[in-house]
Amino acid sequence: MGLGDLLLKLIGHLALTGLPLAAATLCAARLGVRRVPVLLAIGLAASGAVGLLGFWAFYASPLVGKSFAYLVLFGSILLFVWSLYGGRLERSLLRALSTPLLLWALGSGFLLFLGFVHGGIDTPLATASTRFSHPLPGDNAIPSFFTDWFFAHGHQGVPPVFPGEWLSSDRPPLQVGYALSQRPFGWDASGLDYQVLGVLLQQLWIVGLWALLSAARVGRTTRALAMVAVLVSNLAIVNGFFVWPKLLPAALLLAVAALVITPLWLDMRRKLWAAGLIAALCALAMLGHGSSVFGIVPLAAVAAYRGLPSRRWIGVGLAVGIALMAPWSAFQKYDDPPGNRLAKWTLAGVVEIDGRGTSEAVFDAYREAGVGGAIENKTQNFLTMAGGEPALETVENAVDTGGLVEVLKALRFVFFLYLLPSLGLLLLAPVLMVVRLGQQRESAEWSFALNCAAVFVLGAIVWGLVVFGNVDARAVIHIGTYLLPILGICSAVAGLRAVLPRFGFALASLASLLSLALYVPAFDSPPGSAYSLWAAVIAALFLAAFPLIAFYGEAGPEPLDAIPQQG
Repeated sequence: MGLGDLLLKLIGHLALTGLPLAAATLCAARLGVRRVPVLLAIGLAASGAVGLLGFWAFYASPLVGKSFAYLVLFGSILLFVWSLYGGRLERSLLRALSTPLLLWALGSGFLLFLGFVHGGIDTPLATASTRFSHPLPGDNAIPSFFTDWFFAHGHQGVPPVFPGEWLSSDRPPLQVGYALSQRPFGWDASGLDYQVLGVLLQQLWIVGLWALLSAARVGRTTRALAMVAVLVSNLAIVNGFFVWPKLLPAALLLAVAALVITPLWLDMRRKLWAAGLIAALCALAMLGHGSSVFGIVPLAAVAAYRGLPSRRWIGVGLAVGIALMAPWSAFQKYDDPPGNRLAKWTLAGVVEIDGRGTSEAVFDAYREAGVGGAIENKTQNFLTMAGGEPALETVENAVDTGGLVEVLKALRFVFFLYLLPSLGLLLLAPVLMVVRLGQQRESAEWSFALNCAAVFVLGAIVWGLVVFGNVDARAVIHIGTYLLPILGICSAVAGLRAVLPRFGFALASLASLLSLALYVPAFDSPPGSAYSLWAAVIAALFLAAFPLIAFYGEAGPEPLDAIPQQG
């Protein structure tokens, strides 16, 4: 396969993935919703619901699943056309809605071609495991493995065990459902279709973050800087190309953040349909990856602080969340039990497979550790987030024993594991925000930075206290929610722009350039591969267009003061 095949697959999966999202968004607009962040949240929730229903349709039977896949495709096209029919939607609204979808396409294309710039298209999943980081485990292939089973067998028989003794019930089904829904339209044996789809799903954070930045009404420059800073961060590059399903849930939680940590919450907490929307996004995020709970808890805490909704609102949210998650819980308990391996690993530090339930394993682990051991474990969690001596030793050893390549590899390793070091130069932001605190006037950037920082800090505290914290289960980035580092980047960029606008622009730009420079080189290329000039050119074109669209794209026609104020 060549770059032409890669581009065609990118276009095809963009259409298949984007059509349900766009159709739901336009339908909601046709029915009267006009706030762009809310419309994007509806689109992401609809997209996730289609993926989840795809899983259950194929679970019922392959024939039902294939019929569902075609129904989604043609139904989305009809709904898309109906929503546009008659010119009832303003052009300014359509332009505002098209901007994040275009950014999503550009960001996905950039990452795909950057990932394959040295070759490896014929072995995509293996290439992704070493392209931007140290050799990673085979977790990116787990959804593909179970996609193959459910596509052929449905619920007939027990799914096979993935190497490493992973059961189908050990990992939530959302990404499997997306893959099943698109497999009837063509699927190659090498895994390239799955890789392309996986990148597109992880890059949906672009749509979620655009919704958040639009709802916060930050300035154009701040908005573009934040989008680019996340796009070229270690988080998006490594975890976007190595397609384990961790950034996809973050996209859904970013949409939740757009509704609850911005002025929109003053209105959303009064509408029962908003309760259903927020609950659906949270439940779908949990069905993408269980670590999403470390993002849901701080978002709920900030929302409660900003204004509690009614009991009916909470009841509707609970009902929607339970309705979405209950079938998967039943599958874990009855179809392929026990389905608690990740929970025991995270909450009890138990790596070995045994017959204990989650509660029993947690109780046993804390009893064995004792009070002193538990405190030590939690302390190590917070030290791990900060990087501390392990991060310094990794870089120092690379400097002492190797050349530039070894130092760059060490930096990639440190940024992959440790929360605060992964922010790089942006760690200067909170220092400057504190120094300039007394001189700071209220602004959209400042409020946004503080709200993001609140979720980041609260989430880190919950994360550090809940994760068991022994050697096998410490608070490294990939066992938490990716919502937190994304909000950390956004808080830093917005905070810098609020206190020192020009310096903030320069520092955020420099941080993005250094991050990009760190991940362009390929240190572990597949045998016989070589750099492709055309792949580099295409990736560069996608990247060059991204900040232009992010800066000049419309955030939405509705002014902020159209949102009802709290009375």
